[in-house]
Amino acid sequence: MSRKNRRPDTENNPVQTNEKSHIISMTGSQSLFFSSDGNTREFSSALHEVQEYISSKYATLITDGGTEEVKAQVKRYIAKYVQDYRITVADMTQPQLVDSLYTEMAEFSFLTKYIYGNGIEEIDINAWNDVEVQYSSGITKKLDERFDSPEHAVNVVRRMLHVSGMVLDNASPAILGHLSKNIRIAVLKAPLVDEDVGVAASIRIVNPQSMKKGDFIHGGTATESMLDFLAECLRYGISICVAGATSSGKTTLAGWLLTTIPDNKRIFTIENGSRELALVRRKDDKVVNSVIHTLTRDSENERQRIDQTELLDMSLRFNPDILVVGEMRGAEANAAQEAARTGVAVLTTIHSNSCEATYRRMVSLCKRAVDMSDETLMGYVTEAYPIVVFCKQLENKQRRVMEIMECEILPDGSRNVRPLFRYDITENRLEDGKFIISGQHCVVQGISKSLQKRFLENGMPQDTMKKILKMGGARQ
Repeated sequence: MSRKNRRPDTENNPVQTNEKSHIISMTGSQSLFFSSDGNTREFSSALHEVQEYISSKYATLITDGGTEEVKAQVKRYIAKYVQDYRITVADMTQPQLVDSLYTEMAEFSFLTKYIYGNGIEEIDINAWNDVEVQYSSGITKKLDERFDSPEHAVNVVRRMLHVSGMVLDNASPAILGHLSKNIRIAVLKAPLVDEDVGVAASIRIVNPQSMKKGDFIHGGTATESMLDFLAECLRYGISICVAGATSSGKTTLAGWLLTTIPDNKRIFTIENGSRELALVRRKDDKVVNSVIHTLTRDSENERQRIDQTELLDMSLRFNPDILVVGEMRGAEANAAQEAARTGVAVLTTIHSNSCEATYRRMVSLCKRAVDMSDETLMGYVTEAYPIVVFCKQLENKQRRVMEIMECEILPDGSRNVRPLFRYDITENRLEDGKFIISGQHCVVQGISKSLQKRFLENGMPQDTMKKILKMGGARQ
């Protein structure tokens, strides 16, 4: 009987003693497999055999598992098969082999330790043999590890997409999915990429660390005055749009701003596909603030699809004080600006390359939903978002709030953009292959009379107003 047709059975198939191979117990749970004739296996061969057996017997556990109990059970089945058939791989103890087999079969191969590791923001699969990791420090590193083949890469990515109920195949070669609340994945496979590439994927990991005000200040991202000003804007009903490119720190800054909201303010969040925000606060195991987190739902069935626009319409029924639109990418921008013009404070993010360009970008997104002139829509979005923040990741990978701008609406209806804070670069040079960038944040001017009036109407105390006015009256 061939090995692959034999299955371990404790009652009918007891382990036979092999004269040329024996197990030497090392320390408690660890053991080394030795073979006097050097008959060790390649890991890929062992994986193929064990995977075939486990998949035929315990496929449901592999695909639907996730709890520690299920994980331990699957590992026990793998360990028994490895032990019963004396499967040995060079330079691996039995526990190491079992862990590696489990990771490869039920998790995400060598990517698992990076996906759930600390300090990692992004994993980019450019091809099956070209994977790189971007760390929170901004450093990007090519990995020595790689998939065994294009097919191996596709299979691992398919397991990732299984979590969000997505299927990657020739009919659906471009997929957006998620692994958990804070991990998003975008995938392309053939024919959108070459067959010999296998798959291209970007796994975005939103830093689960809770950033504090001091982290932004000490890292040079923004000054205390800038952060205080933005927090007071949101607290007293002024909508804010945080703009910037990918990895500029938009979501991180927006997430921190939401932590400054008092418990008595009702927050309604709308995110696309996966949840990055975690705003519920507890004290003595009791929720003390008022938060509703919502997610869009994608579906091939149009009647089952729920997009951001529908959730925006629904959100106003919940009487939020602050409405959070995770990111404006399409027609939902129009619904968001309409919500902001009803008096709800809206906090959102958008991809843009400057504060002023942000409004033009909003107009182009709104036009996907409505047939209005650019002039009319520009009037709407500047009314909706008086404050725009532009974030940027510099060439040396440092993140900076480059500008905070107010759009003032004058009595005659015209608009006046007012830079309030700005980051001025004083030095920019390349030295020994490294970028040296120096600069400082400064106050450009104070807020407008119209914004002062809105603050007071929305309940801002006089003492707080004086502090804000003082920010604009002195250089930093």
